[in-house]
Amino acid sequence: MLDLLRSIWSNWRIGLAATAALAASAGLLSAWLTPRGPITATQTLTTMVVALAVGLVAGLVMGNRWSLLVAPIVFVVVFELARLGVNGPTVDAIHLNSAYGIIAFVLGRGFHAVVALLPMLLGATYGVWLASLMNKTPVASMGVVGWIVIGLVTVGMVALAVAFARPGFTSPIVGPDGDPLPGSVAEITTVPLGGHEQTVMIRGRSADNPVLLYLAGGPGGADLGAMRADVGADKLHPLEQHFVVATWEQRGAGKSYAALEPVETLTPEQMVRDTVELTNYLRERFGEEKIYLMGNSWGTLLGVLVVEQHPELFHAYIGTGQMVSPRETDRMFYEDTMAWAEETGNAALIAALQQNGPPPYDDLLAYEPAISHEHDWNPYPELDMSKEMPNNLFVPENSLIDRINGLRSFLETFSVLYPQIQDIDFREDVPSLEVPVYIVLGQHEARGRAVLAKAWFEMLAAPSKELIIFEHSGHRPSFEEPTAFVDVMNRVVEATYR
Repeated sequence: MLDLLRSIWSNWRIGLAATAALAASAGLLSAWLTPRGPITATQTLTTMVVALAVGLVAGLVMGNRWSLLVAPIVFVVVFELARLGVNGPTVDAIHLNSAYGIIAFVLGRGFHAVVALLPMLLGATYGVWLASLMNKTPVASMGVVGWIVIGLVTVGMVALAVAFARPGFTSPIVGPDGDPLPGSVAEITTVPLGGHEQTVMIRGRSADNPVLLYLAGGPGGADLGAMRADVGADKLHPLEQHFVVATWEQRGAGKSYAALEPVETLTPEQMVRDTVELTNYLRERFGEEKIYLMGNSWGTLLGVLVVEQHPELFHAYIGTGQMVSPRETDRMFYEDTMAWAEETGNAALIAALQQNGPPPYDDLLAYEPAISHEHDWNPYPELDMSKEMPNNLFVPENSLIDRINGLRSFLETFSVLYPQIQDIDFREDVPSLEVPVYIVLGQHEARGRAVLAKAWFEMLAAPSKELIIFEHSGHRPSFEEPTAFVDVMNRVVEATYR
């Protein structure tokens, strides 16, 4: 082995070719297995170990510090070329001239660089050091400072690996004695839906209580953390006192981000089928003929479509932050953002809005000027950003990779599904529903949603319907005023649970 290495060291071209071939192979394999970068804890840890090994071998074979440059560059070039057919904000061309573009870069290429390129550089450093020992011709010394830096990076990589290996968990529901409460349910599980394993958190004080399925916003939003953000690790959300609450991380979102591919099958129609499949799973598991369906934002679009097609499965539909027409909502947001920009003299924003024109847009990044300033032109005293993304990702239920996926899934899944829902308008498409309907709006809800929701509600035919206004809420009244929302839900059960 040593003789082989010395023969390679004696001819730098052989070492360069071997290193390039090794790095290229790693890039091809990575592009094939993880074209969007690692998206599970197992993939992340495997990427780190393989990258470390590739760097170590590269440094050992080349025997000099050029390996720290050659191996990462070849890996990146081959990886990017091999995944050219993959589309999405985190893998498309780099756009650092917008906040969304910077976020996409950090979550995509930035994250991959941390878990692949840093270990590769670290491995190459150790490989060069081993080569110098074996060849007895030391390279230029790194000095004490250099070794301190290498030691710190090594410790950091180990700590990062440990952090990625730690899974999320949800605490049991306990009784006065501190032991798990008999008859309660508290779990994070996976359910096969539409041929993909998707994650559902199910929690309730009693498994005999009515079942409530919650559909998060987005598309691509992850609200598992929102259900747990304010209650503490060992406490109940108010809804869990009265319901078995199933919080679904929809396909391509949060803990279900790994189910994103193939994006060609990620359609609103498939999302409806997945929701029905999950509903039937919950009905069978908890012995309920019907369940309650609740949505927020995008979840209300999905919820209405499901209830329209399968009213026999549900006691009632509850919409919070009700959406009616994404296209019309975005146009009204555009108008309100433009008015605020003109009022405040924000010339850069005015120029961006004028350049893009009114939505809809083909490019996700074009939505940023029109929709990302809602809390600037629509502030209200009770607004609590701790209940919004990304803050609500930081709960024990989410592992480190879940938190990263919770952010990048919003970009990736949104970019796939949002163009497909532009023609939805419930004022024309859904004039009636065959279940009781409850719409909960915040008094501070943006005009682009509130006006349309009220208009649809007025014309909607249903066995019974009620519009409830929460005075201290905006787009997410169930999370902004949870106690008041539970009171509404208890009233819903009294009126509809048969």
